[in-house]
Amino acid sequence: MHKMKSDIEALSSSILTYAMERLRMDPPTIDHPLPQATLEELAGQTITDKGLGGEEALKLFIETLAPACISEDHPRYLAFVPTAPSEVSTLFDLVVGASNICASSWLEGAGAIYAENQALRWISDIAGLPAEAGGVFVSGGTAGNLSALVAARHDWRQAHPEYKSQRGLIISSRGAHASVEQAAQVMDADLVESGDHQLTGDDVAATIAALSPQDRARLFAVACTAGTTNLGIIDDMQGIGDICVKENLWFHVDGAYGGAALAAPSTRALFDGIERADSFIVDPHKWLFAPFDCCALIYADPAKARKAHRQHGDYLEVYYDGTWNPSDYAHHLSRRARGLPFWFSLAVHGTAAYADAVEATLDCAREAAAMIEAHPNLEMVTEQRLSICVFRRIGWAPEDYKQWSEALLERGDGLVTPTKHEGETVLRFCIVNPRTNHDDIKLILDTL
Repeated sequence: MHKMKSDIEALSSSILTYAMERLRMDPPTIDHPLPQATLEELAGQTITDKGLGGEEALKLFIETLAPACISEDHPRYLAFVPTAPSEVSTLFDLVVGASNICASSWLEGAGAIYAENQALRWISDIAGLPAEAGGVFVSGGTAGNLSALVAARHDWRQAHPEYKSQRGLIISSRGAHASVEQAAQVMDADLVESGDHQLTGDDVAATIAALSPQDRARLFAVACTAGTTNLGIIDDMQGIGDICVKENLWFHVDGAYGGAALAAPSTRALFDGIERADSFIVDPHKWLFAPFDCCALIYADPAKARKAHRQHGDYLEVYYDGTWNPSDYAHHLSRRARGLPFWFSLAVHGTAAYADAVEATLDCAREAAAMIEAHPNLEMVTEQRLSICVFRRIGWAPEDYKQWSEALLERGDGLVTPTKHEGETVLRFCIVNPRTNHDDIKLILDTL
């Protein structure tokens, strides 16, 4: 390690040179994965007794390992939910790593936490959450949904101590992200799916009415979705909010993907009712131009989350002084200041630029839908929603879609993967990169 210190200046220069070259790539090479056997042949043993040395290890990454990873910020990466971090957020991620901040408590990371809370405040404001709302940045939607529902169950058990040993029960839609079901499994709670692709207040009311008295007593939360991952559907948050108030249930909103569209004036009204949520998540690393890994978890009443998540121990007593400690608001203790790159980008560009960037992606998705509808071989499968287009290639079987997708990636033209809709294999665009434009969409559609 001491020998390494003598070479740190030269290595720093090499790393920064590579980082800047990667940032300047417009677009970056999309690259593609390699089989395990191929990587073993090309890379060999990367960790040895004496070490490779900094320059050699960096060369191995640049020449062999990095090209075996897909560039999700490529403007023609339209699969899953991509990421498109701003240049300044990526640069500031280097600063966060170099600063080695532990952002678990105000004692250790006051400045970083203050900045993160400013970013959380902006999200709370565009969602219309109350002035006292707040929370924490966690790794992703799975961690956010789990932590929110743990807080919900704790709040229920506090109000109903007679059910402390009972398995809880959650209602969600059939279109909910898999992480909601995963959270229920981790919590040893039961999950009841309601409605169809979109969850409505009437669906929730009917589901509750069909529960036995014993199951109704176990019900503590409704988890709805503000922009489903596959189709971009926004649940009926007004109606669901009404039912949650009437039935005294925790109202959780998973906006991991779609919640970013709160920033766009053209789509803000679609989210009416979200201001009534007890908890809400959105992933800035998806559609708010932050690098991985960054999910904003926000509570309307953070005190309820603090009661559920605060960890206790003799060595933690210094924490319990009334200050804002991010470790109190999710299932974690140690944490990096993962919200800082997002905060820095917001601070640099301003919130109006964020609204413009989200609007640009929405416009591109609308244009893509029109191009698909005009294409002789294609047809839309569902209505274009948010930044998602789901469509079919007329006459194709599942294997045709697979072969086409693999060939597109192999040529370096982009990545569009098949998905399923009601059992049918179809194609799906998810556009979150402001650099994606008409020419990118045309290039892909011309191959169909």
